[in-house]
Amino acid sequence: MAQGHQRGWLKKEHRKEGETWMLFFRITRESDGRRVERKVPIGLVREFPSKGSAWKEVERQQLAINKPDFRKQATFAELAQHYVEHELGEGRSAILDPKAHTTVAAYKRVLRNRLLPRWGKQIAVTIQPLEIEGWLSKVKRNESLENPTLDKMRRVMSLVYKHGQRYGLIPRREECNPLRFVRCKTTSDYEAITLSPQAAFSVLMRLPEPERTLTLLAASTGLRISECLGLQWQDIDFANAQIRVLRTWTCGQVGAPKSKASKAPVPLHPVLAEFMRAWHSRTLYPQPDSWVFPSLRLNGKKPRAANMLVEDYLRPAAEKAGILSEGDPCRFGFHNLRHSLASFLVRTKTDPKTVQALLRHSDVKTTLQLYAHSVPEDRMLAQGEVLQAILGSNSANCGLNAD
Repeated sequence: MAQGHQRGWLKKEHRKEGETWMLFFRITRESDGRRVERKVPIGLVREFPSKGSAWKEVERQQLAINKPDFRKQATFAELAQHYVEHELGEGRSAILDPKAHTTVAAYKRVLRNRLLPRWGKQIAVTIQPLEIEGWLSKVKRNESLENPTLDKMRRVMSLVYKHGQRYGLIPRREECNPLRFVRCKTTSDYEAITLSPQAAFSVLMRLPEPERTLTLLAASTGLRISECLGLQWQDIDFANAQIRVLRTWTCGQVGAPKSKASKAPVPLHPVLAEFMRAWHSRTLYPQPDSWVFPSLRLNGKKPRAANMLVEDYLRPAAEKAGILSEGDPCRFGFHNLRHSLASFLVRTKTDPKTVQALLRHSDVKTTLQLYAHSVPEDRMLAQGEVLQAILGSNSANCGLNAD
């Protein structure tokens, strides 16, 4: 018997972020054909105090909770619902197309906050490339978004269309996927702040322990903050002078390293090893399977939170060191230390392959194009070396004096 149209029902639920409106509805489980209950978060009660305002948010998000009837032309919301269920849900293939939990969360956020409110009600195959380009340009202008953010919106929308074509929900003809013809810049105008070794030392001296050791670890190894927080003491191999990168800690969940290259061990210099040993002797949780940088508030059961470390310790230390002005809105966090390490190594003429290996990039182009930053003094010195090579000591005899 065909299931009729459902609206679902709203309930309040206590969650970590606060009291939250949840939309409940029923679906037919594909594995056994049974009707089962599902729920999705709509928003915090403090943001939508009345049930009426919560229902308006449900409408804004264009949540497709009814099984699409693909005998008719599918809306973008219906394609997106099918994509979420099959590619971002619990039943997705972790072997053929593995996605980190952070990627899944980011894709769902883009769909919920950006794509569905704008395109959800439109018939998918009627959306035109220039419509999408115009919308991206308007969003960029109105919200001052960076090109990579716009490109992520474009890519997620493209994935929805490709999924729909793969499953035969829309025709597989080229013109039925408008994203094939949408142009969008991918490069950012953002220039990461890099720290000289002297500036990094100034920041370190303004940090307490264990934040000082954590920052030194990130600054000297190039480990991402998620990799630093994912370390357990059994990963610190003092005997073989290396750190094994086996997991990450992001958004309150344990995850896998970013790529195959990211799983490579990182060298543990004797100087850094002394800092790590000192912290090991002081921590309340020194067992092999304990987190190296545990949350004391959670009795060591989970690692620290990266965003709180930045806001409570790293940025204030950078402000005191004069690297940031107080209240400066520019981006600054642990990833700047990774940029700083790459820039320092390139400036000191370290072999690019060595820099790539230390940062564990899959491609040396990433190391040189995105992470190696020059400074005005370097450029001035390089120009001087070229002038010296061109003019040499005979410039005065050749009438090439600057007048």
